[in-house]
Amino acid sequence: MIVLRSDHPVSDEILEKIALFTDVATEAVIPAVTADTIYEVPLQFEAAGLGDLVVRELDLAAAAGEPDLGDWRSLVELIKQPKPSLEIALVGKYIELPDAYMSVSEALRHAAWANGIDARIRWVNSEELTPDNLGEKLAGVAGILVPGGFGHRGIEGKVLAAQYAREQRIPYLGLCLGLQCAVIEFGRHVLGTRDVNSTEFEMFTANPVIDFMPDQREMEDKGGTMRLGLYPARLTPGTKAAAVYGSEVIYERHRHRFEVNNRYRQVLEGAGMILSGQSPDGRLVEIVELRDHPWFVASQFHPEFKSRPNRPHPLFDGFVASAVAVADGREPVLAPRVVARPAESVKVHGSQRAPSHTPEGEPAPSPAATKR
Repeated sequence: MIVLRSDHPVSDEILEKIALFTDVATEAVIPAVTADTIYEVPLQFEAAGLGDLVVRELDLAAAAGEPDLGDWRSLVELIKQPKPSLEIALVGKYIELPDAYMSVSEALRHAAWANGIDARIRWVNSEELTPDNLGEKLAGVAGILVPGGFGHRGIEGKVLAAQYAREQRIPYLGLCLGLQCAVIEFGRHVLGTRDVNSTEFEMFTANPVIDFMPDQREMEDKGGTMRLGLYPARLTPGTKAAAVYGSEVIYERHRHRFEVNNRYRQVLEGAGMILSGQSPDGRLVEIVELRDHPWFVASQFHPEFKSRPNRPHPLFDGFVASAVAVADGREPVLAPRVVARPAESVKVHGSQRAPSHTPEGEPAPSPAATKR
């Protein structure tokens, strides 16, 4: 098989010539013409006969049926339709290479399409943010997203972005490190506590609101201290997180080392920070949000990993829906987008558990995985 990349339509004559000179069947020369969106490429391949070719060559005809691409075609039509747009600031320290945030930017676009808009991303380098230029760098954005990362570089800029979102009541979504920076900012400026930080960035800080858990300190190998993979979390009823998930228990993917320090839980909650998601045993903080804010929600896990083009992740969905509402001068109305349905049992730390409801947890059917 030859997949022929082209910026222009490829004529039958060219396909036949390439087939002749490469000694492959004409139907095995598949044009890959530049598409308006990457999500249109599977439809182009199907129209070019790629699916039928694979089924035939792998002798899958007995098990194959016609592909159901209706939902995917509707998605592509929605993406290509003219829509209003909102600008969202993505405040990170790797923005020189936007692909570093590919899963985040795509998850943001998934949510934007579901809310009937296009997301325009304003790439903001957190290393360049200062108290003096903060208002200029973030002026006019409808939302602020602070993604994950490691190391001290650019951290103070992310803390400033969280402060700006909180004080200006701009919808905020923090992912992993974005949660930690939000907690640090809250400790510094709402609690008025000096020398607040994470021990990842300042080992001897007087108030380590972000720290290793005690049982992690016995592990010498850094790799052994990371919380990786799928973990359950229990949501607090009446919170924004619970509203967008529509579920009491969720399962999300993690990749981090530091946690919210339990020693500071009481003072954080007393000042208005809601610990809206916690591990089932209540030992680990999974989601925080702010009371009396249109949308200030941050997760210790990575929701972008479970977003799908035709089913946005609930946290991204709620974030964009709130940004749209605030831009329109409305109060955000939050609700789960997907109706609850049973999920397959999932492996969580070597055991089999069946989540009672994981509307965002099952992969959306894609053309590649749909039975022919």
